Amino acid sequence: MGQLKELTTVEEWEQFLVGSNKTVSLLFKHSTQCPISAEAYEEFQSFVKENEQFQFGVVKVIESRPISNQIAEKLEVVHKSPQLFVLEDQKVKWTESHWNIKKQSIQDHV
Repeated sequence: MGQLKELTTVEEWEQFLVGSNKTVSLLFKHSTQCPISAEAYEEFQSFVKENEQFQFGVVKVIESRPISNQIAEKLEVVHKSPQLFVLEDQKVKWTESHWNIKKQSIQDHV
């Protein structure tokens, strides 16, 4: 655990979701063309560096649109980016988006 893995296929996303049965999993949906997303991604990466006990994934929403759409459908959430999910047992335990993605808020919800 503890490494940030980019999910680029539906199969990788499905494996990541199944992994949430074993450990709390954090998934970040990142828009590589958005400055708000860049700031939120820095906050997320800061959390990742200090918390090795979780499973971490990132999806670049522009480059991997099918996976991004699959996530929204499977988790039954409206697509946003940036967007962060805390997953447990293949369900959304907590989600946040945009400026509300902060290292401390992530810590408060895991």
